[in-house]
Amino acid sequence: MANRIVRAVRLLREDLQAARDRDPAARTTAEIVLAYPGLHALWSHRLTHKMWQTRALKLPARLISQFTRSLTGVEIHPGATLGRRIFIDHGMGVVIGETAVVGNGVTMFHGVTLGGRSMSHGKRHPTIGDNVVIGAGAKVLGAIWVGDGAQIGANAVVVKELPPGAVAVGVPAKVKDRPKAAPEVDQCEDPAIFI
Repeated sequence: MANRIVRAVRLLREDLQAARDRDPAARTTAEIVLAYPGLHALWSHRLTHKMWQTRALKLPARLISQFTRSLTGVEIHPGATLGRRIFIDHGMGVVIGETAVVGNGVTMFHGVTLGGRSMSHGKRHPTIGDNVVIGAGAKVLGAIWVGDGAQIGANAVVVKELPPGAVAVGVPAKVKDRPKAAPEVDQCEDPAIFI
């Protein structure tokens, strides 16, 4: 029991640090804890995901996730698997489907959808690798894989797999080459600058 508590506290601290590291507007820990809906949704998901593993707790998990959605504007299905150090900036309108898998160090902006393209049972949502940046309003649809370090531009619609380090922009999203003499770019800067 003590080990579980230590692990949970470590995870919560990592979530706080991710927000502090990736949001230049973050001033204090208290502000992050009290005023970041993406963080609140993430913390609620960590609870509901554990509940989802027990058959008798699936309905309560769904109810808590829907209550969290009404408070934060972020809908994360309890069945989704989320990694560590995820940062959901602003959060409003983010939807993460039941079979989505999100790696470590991922940054998502408002309006992102990790959704399905079919009504079949089984894996129907994307798998997002580590250290991926998904721009505001982007849609990643279907049981596709997005490689580690990929960047998805604002409002892009990704329906095909992306290799590691790819920069994807447009509707439907296409992989763009980074300019040979690329300027120094912040990890979270919108990849549309490479168009």
